Amino acid sequence: MALDFSGQNLRGRNFKGRKDLAGANFSYADIRGANFTKANLTSANFSHAKAGLQRRWAIFLVLVSCLLSGLSGFIWELNGNVVSHIFDSSIYKQIAGWITLILLIAFFFVMIYKGVGASLRLFVVAFAGAITISIALVGAFAGDFAGASAGLFAGGIAVAIVVTTAIAAAIGTAIAITVAGDIAVAGEIAIAIATAIAVVATTFSFSVAFAIAFTVVGTLLSIYIGWQAMKGDEKYFFVCNIAIAFAATGGTSFRGANLTNADFTQATLKSTDFRNTILICSRWHQAKMLDRVRPGSTYLQNSQVRQLLVTGEGQDKNFDRETLRGINLQAANLADTSFIGADLSEANLQDADLSRAKLKQIQLDGTDLTGATLTGAFIEDWGITNTTKLHGVRCEYVFMRLPTKEDPDPLRKPDNKQEVFPDGDFANFIKPIFDTLDLYHNQGVDPRAVAIAFKNLAENHPEAELEIVAMEKRGDDKILLRAKTAAGSDKSQLSAEYFDDYNQLKALSQSQQLLLVEKDKRIISLENMVDTALKQPKFYTQGDTNMSDISGINIQGSSNVSGIAGNNSIANLGTISGNVSIALNQLPDATDAEKPGIKELLSQLQDAIIQSTYLSEEDKTEALEQVNSLAEAGKTPQESTKQKTAKTAITMLKGIFTGLPAVASLVEAGNKLLPAISKLFGLG
Repeated sequence: MALDFSGQNLRGRNFKGRKDLAGANFSYADIRGANFTKANLTSANFSHAKAGLQRRWAIFLVLVSCLLSGLSGFIWELNGNVVSHIFDSSIYKQIAGWITLILLIAFFFVMIYKGVGASLRLFVVAFAGAITISIALVGAFAGDFAGASAGLFAGGIAVAIVVTTAIAAAIGTAIAITVAGDIAVAGEIAIAIATAIAVVATTFSFSVAFAIAFTVVGTLLSIYIGWQAMKGDEKYFFVCNIAIAFAATGGTSFRGANLTNADFTQATLKSTDFRNTILICSRWHQAKMLDRVRPGSTYLQNSQVRQLLVTGEGQDKNFDRETLRGINLQAANLADTSFIGADLSEANLQDADLSRAKLKQIQLDGTDLTGATLTGAFIEDWGITNTTKLHGVRCEYVFMRLPTKEDPDPLRKPDNKQEVFPDGDFANFIKPIFDTLDLYHNQGVDPRAVAIAFKNLAENHPEAELEIVAMEKRGDDKILLRAKTAAGSDKSQLSAEYFDDYNQLKALSQSQQLLLVEKDKRIISLENMVDTALKQPKFYTQGDTNMSDISGINIQGSSNVSGIAGNNSIANLGTISGNVSIALNQLPDATDAEKPGIKELLSQLQDAIIQSTYLSEEDKTEALEQVNSLAEAGKTPQESTKQKTAKTAITMLKGIFTGLPAVASLVEAGNKLLPAISKLFGLG
């Protein structure tokens, strides 16, 4: 039974390493200062909980920040004194004053417009330059130049001190904002200015005006830097990171804990440590002060991601190439959002709105898309697997490529813009694509090496039930070999083993490769298929039985070679359909009304192809060309020529139908008609 700590005061409690907290209820509990390091908090409920620092730690950190501010006020007062030397009668002091003033003005502008990094570089250059020039002057001259070098050195030292102090004070301000908010900042300003005035009042120096002025300006600059840092200004991320790390000391710690499916809805999380934490599908809806946590390398380090988690609103945002593995975006508004190249594996996208989202090359292994909306999404090369959950996905249409100015609706599916996927049909449409082993050859393809390597892979892994389902030419000399695999097959291992073998075979001479072939017709057939594919714009193949049914590649002659589907000039769909009708009319009618002949079967196949909503116009044209070939074969008197033509056309049609959803009417028609047609041509 899960433990119940709801509403309890757990401040400072130690739960380190506990394994019995899975599903525990911490809702509305006070967990400030609690230690959950390396605890198992799977599915724990922290909704409305209050995390962060205990009161004593908060007071200590505010005092530290005030101390830094007081020190800053004192240092600014000293610099005011140095600058006031521009009115001194001594030329050496005037040099020191002017150098300090110029460098401080430069520091102000660089810090405000360029950030901490640039101001530190300025400090290094100014300090090194002052020392170098001072040494040169002292070494070359005595007297006047030695005095000038001393002034220059003093100016460099003054700026070095003020830069360091200003950054320290900014960190103090950031800590104060993190811990205690605006009241602490107001206290810091008062302390800094009061410190400077107190120092000035005891010295009774001529530099009172400069001291007070520089103290006020310098303190306000430090406050500004700290404030901007905590607002997320990237110029001051260094200050923000240090302040948050310092403020998280003594706060609630989840470091190294397992927070899979934990719920932090409306929890207060400032000064909380999430370093090295497992955050798979953790829920953060309306969590407070999530920007004040110590995120480590988790997805919480991205301010835009944190905002999305808290609000659920990510419309039209850009998350390209972000690592968002295990993120919980259930019911989030992600319409028009770009996730190009992002990793959302194991993420929760249930009921999320991904309308028109750019999902090119997104990784979705183990991702839950149940009930999500994908209408209009761009899914070019997206990485779904057999563990991606697509149940109940709402999708009327998708695009298989990213849009361009010339083609704003590229490769729409379904192809007919007047049609949409029926409810639940998208999952069936996309499913055949993702349970395959894709072997992409991108340079100097060796067809014989491909054939031998694939045969070896099939023999070495009969449990994988490898079955070649498609080949596709990519570019001039690249080819994608796609093979169906048994459920649970390790595709990464299979791919690595295949290419290790392929690369070794490719390095052999042709005579050495021929010794391995030894008149194996199966290898020769696959070699010819690959060679043909490289010479044609599109190529399909479909196996009739699984690879595990025999030892080797399941290609006997052309029984499972679908051949070439397409050529460089595809006839107009209407024209080729008319040609098919003409050829069919020239065939004799069936003598028995209850037993349809070649003419009747081909007419039914023609109608099924034309009415299909899943084939593109190009694929319909290619399919009808094969029907036309079958019709012409029916008129051929020579039996051998007739069978050869029919066999090629039928296998080509099988290839074109490959990958269509099982529920497609064309698949049903093909399964019914093609065996009957084969039998009439003497191929059964």
